[in-house]
Amino acid sequence: MPSSIPLEKDKAVLLVIDMQNDFVRENAPMEVPSARQRIPAMAALVAQARKARVPVIYTRHVLYDEFDVSPLETKQIPRLRTAGMRAGTPGVDIIDELAPLPGEIVISKHRYDAFYNTRLDTVIRTIRGPHVADSVIITGTVTSVCCESTARSAFMRDLRVFFVDDATGGFDDASHQATLATIDRVFGKVVSTRQVLDVLGGA
Repeated sequence: MPSSIPLEKDKAVLLVIDMQNDFVRENAPMEVPSARQRIPAMAALVAQARKARVPVIYTRHVLYDEFDVSPLETKQIPRLRTAGMRAGTPGVDIIDELAPLPGEIVISKHRYDAFYNTRLDTVIRTIRGPHVADSVIITGTVTSVCCESTARSAFMRDLRVFFVDDATGGFDDASHQATLATIDRVFGKVVSTRQVLDVLGGA
């Protein structure tokens, strides 16, 4: 995405991808330590988005004990057959530090791409009024999995993608940097927390 395409706060939404207890807390089933390290940056973005009246939309990855709702995922990661992101457990909830306010949208999903078989596209297209929002600011975890999958899917829907490099947490630095390079080259624009805060009017 050319650098000449700016982030316009009046046309943007902030996505907080899968910042759930089972991804963030120490010794959690799918612990991503770097996601925990990024909490202050994400919290700053959420706070400033609310002040600037930029909608904050959360996603959470949900699995079930009753049946295998994501069979290829659990085949790839067998431990998820018995634990992790289970509906009705505290592990599936958004962490307290980033907790949604009453009325903020939380999208439950069963695939890495937050648009797949969810209402996310409809919410984005209408939350600021019909066809007003055209940009997504992506934060959360995991950088190279759910964040990247959602960013690519947003681009395919003609949404401008602003991927926050220091407010996304990856499994490791190599995969994190690879995603940033791919997004910045093809699917969007990599930005820093500071750049987004400046656009949103943060101090």
